[in-house]
Amino acid sequence: MSHDLTNSMVARQNVLNNRYALEKLEEHLALGGLLFEDEVIFTKSQVAELLAVDERTIDRYLTRYGDEVRANGYRILKGNALRNIKLAYVDDTNVVDIIDPKAPSVGVLSFRAVLNVAMLVTESERAKAIRSRMLDIVIDVVAEKAGGHTRFINQRDQDYLPAAYMEDSYRKQFTDALRDYLAMGNHKYAVYTDKIYQAVFCEKALEYKKILKLAKNDKTRDTMYAEVLKAIASFEHGLAVQMREKYDQLGRKLKPRELDEILDTAENNPFLKPAIEDARVRMASRDLGFRDVLHEKLEHYIQTIPEGDFERFLGEKTKSLEEQLSDTKTLQVLKRLKDR
Repeated sequence: MSHDLTNSMVARQNVLNNRYALEKLEEHLALGGLLFEDEVIFTKSQVAELLAVDERTIDRYLTRYGDEVRANGYRILKGNALRNIKLAYVDDTNVVDIIDPKAPSVGVLSFRAVLNVAMLVTESERAKAIRSRMLDIVIDVVAEKAGGHTRFINQRDQDYLPAAYMEDSYRKQFTDALRDYLAMGNHKYAVYTDKIYQAVFCEKALEYKKILKLAKNDKTRDTMYAEVLKAIASFEHGLAVQMREKYDQLGRKLKPRELDEILDTAENNPFLKPAIEDARVRMASRDLGFRDVLHEKLEHYIQTIPEGDFERFLGEKTKSLEEQLSDTKTLQVLKRLKDR
């Protein structure tokens, strides 16, 4: 993830969408706050005190980043909610310090919204310290939940094994088609693997391995997300079928130029475009958020990681690859794929 939270809305939201990191942050930062309607909230004056800035500074950031902070738990209390919080926290000896009893409304922030503001305020050394602690905790939580191996965090997705199994089947069809229908030396397997990778996510195999810092014997596809594997499988299946059809039509093996034309057509196929776009978004966004690596050629595809993805890869119900392979339901799915 970007280490400059002040400049990256995606990086900020990736922290705030990770409920496992939020739980640890709430525990370790111990910021205090007021308990109201079963939630810990903070007034603007409390946030200003926490960050050692003037309340007008908080107001300025709330105005400038209003949509973002509201989405993360900043709200204005009026009516019954305002009356209830005044009843709970306004008394004769401590009035203005917490809530002005005459205020027609009160702005309050959830813990999540306070973190959001701390990631925005550049004038505060305390905010800077919170950001630093925040990044340390997020990195630790992801590593811990992934079993210490973020390189293979993709394999914790319950969709990974079926997708990998399916792709392996289509991979065999494709390499058989290259063997039988393409007039080219044995280097054709590496050449056209790279061409498919470039069509799907704009990188050659060696580029991908370098970006993810994979070991020499690590297999690239062992680290790919299910959506990427499915997009690759779609290419492999389509190319294998079209190579056979072209071979039958010509009565001879294809020349590389002829296969390149088929691949170019496939890359621009409107039916494949959504799968390719989705694969690029997933790879670019998740690798930045989970693996802290940037695919520069996919940088404009980076989006915020949705909360559901944190559950998908870090949640209590996720399993390591070894655990999935011992699960009878997973094995039944793989058997159906094998028998199709």
